[in-house]
Amino acid sequence: MPNKKIKIGVLGVGHLGQHHVKHLKNIEYVNLIGIFDINFIQASKIALKYNTKAFKSMSTLIEEADALSIVTPTDTHSQIAKKCLTLNKHVFIEKPITDTLKDADKVIKLADKKNLIVQVGHIERVNPALLALKPYDVKPKFIEIQRLAPYSIRGTEVPVVLDKMIHDIDILLSIVNSPVKDIQANGISIITDSIDIAHARIKFQNNTVASITSSRIAKEDIRKVKLFQRDLYCTIDLLLGLTEIYRIKDNTKSKSSIQAPFDYKGKKKIITYEKPTLKNIDPLKMELINFANSIIGTEEPIVTGKNGRDALEIAIKINKLILEDTL
Repeated sequence: MPNKKIKIGVLGVGHLGQHHVKHLKNIEYVNLIGIFDINFIQASKIALKYNTKAFKSMSTLIEEADALSIVTPTDTHSQIAKKCLTLNKHVFIEKPITDTLKDADKVIKLADKKNLIVQVGHIERVNPALLALKPYDVKPKFIEIQRLAPYSIRGTEVPVVLDKMIHDIDILLSIVNSPVKDIQANGISIITDSIDIAHARIKFQNNTVASITSSRIAKEDIRKVKLFQRDLYCTIDLLLGLTEIYRIKDNTKSKSSIQAPFDYKGKKKIITYEKPTLKNIDPLKMELINFANSIIGTEEPIVTGKNGRDALEIAIKINKLILEDTL
């Protein structure tokens, strides 16, 4: 516990920014000193609700804070983050880190130069259903991910790859410990002027293959991950919070109460079923607590600036391939 509270401000209090305010207000060693939004009426309402101050000047809030949550449109991330870092302020940037790789590199370089924290809000990384995999030796050879959602105006300022698929790219890079070898992608625009449905096939140097599909014009929300490897198959529902693991074991070595026996080439095997108990956590609050702890030096960021930059690099490559294919 630090001797004094960390002074944090929130820049942007739209749909997601409001949740940043709510959680930061309730972290014991954080002092939420205020918020800023270009819509001052909106900021005033949120400030009143959470008993904090609505700043009329973004620069003033940045100057008074130790750290900032940047929850503004993607095309403003770079400019705001560099302004904060130049003034020696730590930053939490909602995903994607920036809208270009060049800007991401500039943000990371500036943070490294000043020894400041840059954390990126890839919230699925701390989804309890995904965290449930930690005790297992997960080395998948094939991964299938679907992220589908009904149309919403929010997020349409960027292609679906940068809005939705980038979550799953970050998940992939955190699971597969190998550089990307090859990417194939296709997609189409249906409602907006950018790509609304996208599919990518990513092959890693260790020969792991991933198939990712993202859509923002689906009938219902779906967020599912399937992992396949030797003697193990796992399904994860990120939306419902459900993790199911099937493992193949020698019949004589298992004590599982739920099992399906079978013979393969004269060997007795069983398929066991496990449903891990998930932690009861709020992923966004966990991210923000981790941000505060990273500032005081007791933890490392769950998703670093480099992690965010690497996910962005793959997302940009996928979007470029799709655009080239549709021309």
